[in-house]
Amino acid sequence: MTLPFYNYFTHGKKDENTYVSSSWPGLLLSAHERRIKAQSLQPALALSSAVYGGGMLELYRVFNIYVDKHYRCDDPPRDIEQALLEWQERTELCAGLLTAVRLEHTSIQEYTCDAFGLLCCTTAGVSNAARAGSERTVFDAYGEKHQATASTLRGTEAVSADYDRHSGTDISDTSSTSSYVPGTINIMLWFNGQITQGAMVNAIQTAIEAKAAALADAGIMDSENGQTATGTTTDAIVLAVRQTEHESQPLHTYAGTATALGAVIGRLVYDTVTESLQAGLHWKERRGQGDNDI
Repeated sequence: MTLPFYNYFTHGKKDENTYVSSSWPGLLLSAHERRIKAQSLQPALALSSAVYGGGMLELYRVFNIYVDKHYRCDDPPRDIEQALLEWQERTELCAGLLTAVRLEHTSIQEYTCDAFGLLCCTTAGVSNAARAGSERTVFDAYGEKHQATASTLRGTEAVSADYDRHSGTDISDTSSTSSYVPGTINIMLWFNGQITQGAMVNAIQTAIEAKAAALADAGIMDSENGQTATGTTTDAIVLAVRQTEHESQPLHTYAGTATALGAVIGRLVYDTVTESLQAGLHWKERRGQGDNDI
């Protein structure tokens, strides 16, 4: 097991709230009542889909923040900023993620070699598991609800915002449709080495493929259509790269599945998603709840 904060959250062992990275000098991950905080001593160039601090940016810190599974909010960045201010954390140069996963189920794994180091930190919940490209309920940029069918996915028909042709159900009610709904697989990747921005995108691609593979092997289904899930509706990922140059380390221009770097990314993401899911499933089994209810 590589759940370093399990005893902190479940047994109150306050001295087990800090994880020191072996692959990234000066990188610390710490557990707090409602958050996991990752902080680097050096600035990192990050590519992020985080709800707070998304895009390409420089950062020092990433927060994975716990919210109740019933959390609904039209402005998650506002809630994250308010929480950081309440905790007296700096709100600049950071990214913030939201999760309804119990934080003791945070999985961390690392890999180090002469060419690079990599740390992967994951929390995985699948209560809102979904399959990309399938027929299911979707929302447009205005928060309006639609039913994406096989024909609309092929672009041959306009999407109907008011009517589900398969079930005959009116889905025009847009109350709370633009709200952020937690469930979520959140992944942090901290890469210590030299890599191009193009390869950073490639690394994200490989990580998402590994996540989908882990869900398939775990038998996680999209509850709307019963097909194998490829993620959840609110997944987020942050890839942070240490900017210190190492002349002895190669410059990585690719990070796909045929590369050594891609193989490590895939393995760490697959293993941490699997471990976090399994921890959640075991917790739910003791309470008689289903696989997708985490």
